[in-house]
Amino acid sequence: MEKLLKKADLDRVFNAEAVAIIGASKDEAKRGYQAIKTLLNERYEGRIYPVNPKEKSILGLKCYPSLLDIPDEIDLALITTPARTLKDILKQCAEKGIAGAVVIAGGFGEQGEEGKLLEKEMVENANGVRIIGPNTSGMISVNKGLNLVGLQNVPRGSIALLTQSGNIALTLITEAGLKSQNGFKYYVGVGNEADLKFHEYLEYFTEDPDISAILMYVEGLREGRKFLEQASETTRVKPIILFKSGRSATGSKSAGSHTGALAGISEVANTAFKRAGIITVQHSDEMFPIAESLASLPLIEESSIAILADGGGHATIAADYLTELGIKIPELEEETREKLTAILPSNASLVNPIDVAGGTDQNPAIFADCAEILLGDKNIQGLLVVGLFGGYGIRFARKLAFKEEDAAHRMGKLVRRTGKPIVLHSLYNFAKPHSLDLLRYYKIPVYDSLEIACKCIEALSFYGAYQKEGRKESNFHFNWGEKAVPEGREIIKKALAEGSSALLEHEAKELLKLQGAPVSLDRLIVNEDEAVKVASELGYNVAMKIVSPDILHKSDAGGVMLKLKNEKEVRDAFNKIIKNAYDYNPDADIKGCIISRMSGEGVEVIIGTKNDDQFGPIIMFGLGGILVEVVKDVSFRVLPVSEHWAASMIDEIKSSAILDGVRGRPPCDKKAIAKLIGKVSEVIEAYPEIHEMDLNPVIVHEDGLSIVDARIILNPENMERKLKLTRSLDDTSN
Repeated sequence: MEKLLKKADLDRVFNAEAVAIIGASKDEAKRGYQAIKTLLNERYEGRIYPVNPKEKSILGLKCYPSLLDIPDEIDLALITTPARTLKDILKQCAEKGIAGAVVIAGGFGEQGEEGKLLEKEMVENANGVRIIGPNTSGMISVNKGLNLVGLQNVPRGSIALLTQSGNIALTLITEAGLKSQNGFKYYVGVGNEADLKFHEYLEYFTEDPDISAILMYVEGLREGRKFLEQASETTRVKPIILFKSGRSATGSKSAGSHTGALAGISEVANTAFKRAGIITVQHSDEMFPIAESLASLPLIEESSIAILADGGGHATIAADYLTELGIKIPELEEETREKLTAILPSNASLVNPIDVAGGTDQNPAIFADCAEILLGDKNIQGLLVVGLFGGYGIRFARKLAFKEEDAAHRMGKLVRRTGKPIVLHSLYNFAKPHSLDLLRYYKIPVYDSLEIACKCIEALSFYGAYQKEGRKESNFHFNWGEKAVPEGREIIKKALAEGSSALLEHEAKELLKLQGAPVSLDRLIVNEDEAVKVASELGYNVAMKIVSPDILHKSDAGGVMLKLKNEKEVRDAFNKIIKNAYDYNPDADIKGCIISRMSGEGVEVIIGTKNDDQFGPIIMFGLGGILVEVVKDVSFRVLPVSEHWAASMIDEIKSSAILDGVRGRPPCDKKAIAKLIGKVSEVIEAYPEIHEMDLNPVIVHEDGLSIVDARIILNPENMERKLKLTRSLDDTSN
């Protein structure tokens, strides 16, 4: 049975008043010694209980033979012993009433199937004790001095750090200590997520008013759907900054559908994270700067900024990069330009970006004057200052340092007063002048990389826009089976009862029709006389396709004939299709053929779904037909999708211009596509047994569309798994 998150348990873990070090040692090279020494050095506010049957005392602290010999209540255990010892130790933790255990040992799920079984057994034996890890570097609660990692001088601040890499944590903590006034309240080495999962940490940190941002390094998610659910709740109140490694690895491939062969983990994860309001980071050196900016500064709601520079080169580079990132650099109001003209030399550039053209060389405090004027402009929501600020007292005259410090004070107060952010790039950041320290005091971040400063602007803009509008579209919750109709349930029930792993094409189309999707009128025939009769009734110009549960890709088997205009063509097509099918698969179960009218002119697209290992059902859209796997011009979303996200899928593909009409062709009905994507999402939610679906091709006309081919693959095990997921999501949200 899945454990429910109890805030009181995690309060005892992160604010532990008593910690047992199991595997305590006098050997300075061992973790059991280092942990005790670190706790003492950090002046941990609670009590420390070393556990080792061979020692009487360690570092002046009484040592106990076992956990059960400790007479006092214990909140948290750090377990430094090998994996084979965990079973008995965790039983003792449960008997002792300990809230949580940090398990350092590796050799579990990361080592394969045997390790996964050992991991499962460990969690079962914990009997309610919440486990951080295993295979973790430890955890830190900075304010209490509860340091179970060994990293020294962790800077205090308002950021919570979750990573699956101790080295990444060391990098980020070191960077914060050297370059920022902000730091961390918590660090957790998440490890294998055997028990406590990423989404549970998010839930706990969301409720902590002292945390202003959550920074994550993720290699893999055990329960991606729950993570998205919780992340979309967390980002309503505080930002999540995430670096996902392993982006080049593709998702599992399936020969059963086009969608299965095209879905990759990077595309799926990135779009899902964005929809949940998560700020995704592409380079590791951007992680802490972006987290620092989001934790410290007001947001940029309208994605429009001014650039203030003391040189054209940096201004141009910043303008180019910000434009590539989708940030607007708008024209200034006339009143703004007049005010700048009054304080800057005549050769200054007053077209955003603003180049002071030497106007600050004798008095760098003019930067603050310009900043005040620019942030007073209604077209401007934020300011990027680039160039030499901080270095005037070094490069020109020492006395100018005092004017820079005055400007720093004024800019800091300006951010507080206007509620608009300033991000600063300085060539002299390395020299650590006092003026830049003052900016950091006011929580204005300073970077020596112009590109990183621009990425921070982008993050402030993305999260500002998400807070304003995007979070309305961030739902990831499914109500499985709620919209199913009885006739649809019967179609699936009948197929499964017959041992079929897929619906036949006409069955798939009937299911879609029952849910309100536009499908072509198909008729199943079993001989050539029936074929002629049906084709005649339809008025000829028909298509004929093989129907067999053993032939999914009909074109590959020569099982499709188009534009049949008379009786002879229909008879010849039927016989040829049947022969081709048996040549392709002599053991195939041939049900007959279906006949339908040819669809009108239009553009072929594909809409498909599959089950992603991390996030559950996902949907794909792209140009369709037989070349879909060659062109691979597709977009992905985690289901369910709203009309807003369906429309964004259509616009995202590189070939979207084709849908707008080219070379005299009329534009395609994009609204009909978006509506069908939403309908497919509804079908997947209504029938949990559906494992994959491909609608390919869908021919989109100027007005409406036609679903020419439909394939639905079933997996009855999906139902219980999905329903269980829904129940657990409901439970954890109560």
